[in-house]
Amino acid sequence: MSVTVLLLLCVAALYFTLPSPPFWSQQMITSEPSHMTFHAPKFNPETLLSAPRRSPAIPDPSGKLAVYTVSTYSFEAHQKTSEIKVIDITNGKSTLITNEKTASDPNWLGNPSELLWLKEGEKGSTVLVVGSVEKVGQTYVAGMVPGSISNVKVGELDTDQIAIAFSGKSWPNGTLYNAEAEPKKLTTARLYDSTMVRHWDEYVTPQRNALWYGKLHKSGGRWSLGPLTNALKNTRLESPIPTFGGKDHFDLASTGLLFVAKDPSLNPAFNTKCNLYFVPIADFSETPTSMPRILELEALQGAASSPVFSPDGKSAAFLQMEQNGYESDRNRIVVVPSISDPQAESQPSAGPRLLTIQKDKVEWDRSPSSVAFSPDGSMLLLVVEDKGDDVLFKIDLTESPMDSANHPGALTGHGAVSDVQPLKAGSNELFITSTSLIDNSIYSIIDPAQPGYAKIVSSNSRDGESFGLSSTQVSEIWFQGAGDYQVHALVTRPSNFSEDKRYPLAYMIHGGPQSAWTNSWSTRWNPAVFAEQGYVVICPNPTGSTGYGQAFVDGITESWGGLPYEDLVKGFEYIQENMPYVDTNKAVALGASYGGYMMNWFQGHALGRAFKALVCHDGVFSMANQMSSDEQYFPNHDLGGPYWKSRETWEKWNPARFTGNWSTPMLVIHNELDYRLPISEGLAMFNVLQERRVESRFLTFSDENHWVLKEENSLVWHNVVLNWINKYAGLPPYEEPTNSETDMPDEKLVAVG
Repeated sequence: MSVTVLLLLCVAALYFTLPSPPFWSQQMITSEPSHMTFHAPKFNPETLLSAPRRSPAIPDPSGKLAVYTVSTYSFEAHQKTSEIKVIDITNGKSTLITNEKTASDPNWLGNPSELLWLKEGEKGSTVLVVGSVEKVGQTYVAGMVPGSISNVKVGELDTDQIAIAFSGKSWPNGTLYNAEAEPKKLTTARLYDSTMVRHWDEYVTPQRNALWYGKLHKSGGRWSLGPLTNALKNTRLESPIPTFGGKDHFDLASTGLLFVAKDPSLNPAFNTKCNLYFVPIADFSETPTSMPRILELEALQGAASSPVFSPDGKSAAFLQMEQNGYESDRNRIVVVPSISDPQAESQPSAGPRLLTIQKDKVEWDRSPSSVAFSPDGSMLLLVVEDKGDDVLFKIDLTESPMDSANHPGALTGHGAVSDVQPLKAGSNELFITSTSLIDNSIYSIIDPAQPGYAKIVSSNSRDGESFGLSSTQVSEIWFQGAGDYQVHALVTRPSNFSEDKRYPLAYMIHGGPQSAWTNSWSTRWNPAVFAEQGYVVICPNPTGSTGYGQAFVDGITESWGGLPYEDLVKGFEYIQENMPYVDTNKAVALGASYGGYMMNWFQGHALGRAFKALVCHDGVFSMANQMSSDEQYFPNHDLGGPYWKSRETWEKWNPARFTGNWSTPMLVIHNELDYRLPISEGLAMFNVLQERRVESRFLTFSDENHWVLKEENSLVWHNVVLNWINKYAGLPPYEEPTNSETDMPDEKLVAVG
């Protein structure tokens, strides 16, 4: 039987069983011909960065079509294209709706063929555009907003009225902010009376995120936008919560608006406490009759996220942590049975209730990252990090959920679920967006009544084939940690791997530190890019990593260089003793953020001598300098309190104490817009290395933050990193960036001595 016939049979087999151990198994899937028209002979940084990037897809009410955005960067043209497309769920083929550069945020307007999206207007405004799938190219303007907006949500009120909500920055007086309408400033002075001064990559300004709502009305066959209301006016509240909050911080229903916001009575630099708020709205064309109402449980004082309405808009659910000041505490699930009842706070049966979840007769120790209701409201759907995967679970709400233990049931297997949408009206089927270590976008359909089966609608890379990657490259190992526990690690091998050969080790340490390597795609730290250079890439999840229970996460508290370092030593020893195809005599280690901290900790301790070279991206050099960071609650929690109260712990885990041992060649990368770990950290590292005459390089980007996100910058980043480690691992150079790329003479890049 020919390969072509086999592939056609695979496409015809739309259903497959989700993988069970071994850790990964190949999936039979359909392809997306309109996207991935290239086939990379070898997966490299340029392929990674120029591959089309799809957003989650939103199905229409019929469940036959789904709308999404896709952006593609061309290194030949040095520009990005952005498109809105609609995919036919029955055959996986896509249709271009618009390729206007600023088009974004598409949503269905009830009718299966009508779409609403945003585009930039004149003088800083935003235009609401309506188009049709049946008549592509024929559009009209439904309204204009005099400022920049995003995160659009819509909800049908009746056949000719749709509620709309979105976010946009506002002035303290509640009016919409328009950056282009502001007069030119005559001074650059900034004056602050309280923190935060800077957050992530920008200085804090008087403008705050706000939520706006209104109504779209259809008349004469056309939609038009009515008056808009700032739901947060005169409240001192901000939502979505900076920096990364978006649609996951608010929800819209016919009954009103639901959102989370930081507690306005507490300083956000030292506190994570959030509240859930409900704004009842009788008429979306009018201002609310009451201020936002707090819905809270006194036992939960931490961060909150993922507020969602039930399908009928009468109930709600959200996630909240218990501890104020601990951003990595376990998310608890809270259900509000009667959110639309104004007397709910005084009625125990109607107010917020903490959901009890058990697995194997003990309390479930996983931390959901999102929650949603099933289309019929009978289940909660949770995306949960679990042992290297981001898994979709269901919780049955039909059997007294507030008074008995609820048991989670997995709906997906290996991979990383990133978005969940109802497939169509009147059905509990779900439309899933996910990724894996070999595929950057997968659309599939699952039925909660049949867990373990998925219908693949589209794979952006044909299950990695377009990248030259295969699921056979990816596996896992477990090894004994520093204590009475096992540590998990993901392994990625070259596509031409042979057990008869030996390959240098790339030991990659994740940031966070309360984070984890998962079976998901990344354009920043992609294991396959390093594996295709000729490395066996091992990504361990030591103490402090998420997805293995809250006790494992908490184990890093006041032990930054303790248990995690010991776990990593044990992991290296396991590799030496059990993986003969890995050449640990040609090992390199890389890490960013906390992973960068660990590179510095390696330098000062014995494990550092096991590596031929290190890469430290935006890492911690001096613990005391974390007092210049933005979110002070983070070091205060992890190090046992502020510096003046817990100085011994701060100093105990300070990498700068051990600079007298630094001797391993190291590439230091630190960016000027990194306000989480200011650039002085990277400069200090480089100064120490240079003064100690250790081979070293320093790479910086003036327009990047804690991450390197711009494609041209990222290509240089990859070139410099790969050439650095390949040199010491005995592999051929990848591609040396030219002087114009680094804007520096060669001699400034050459190591001292």
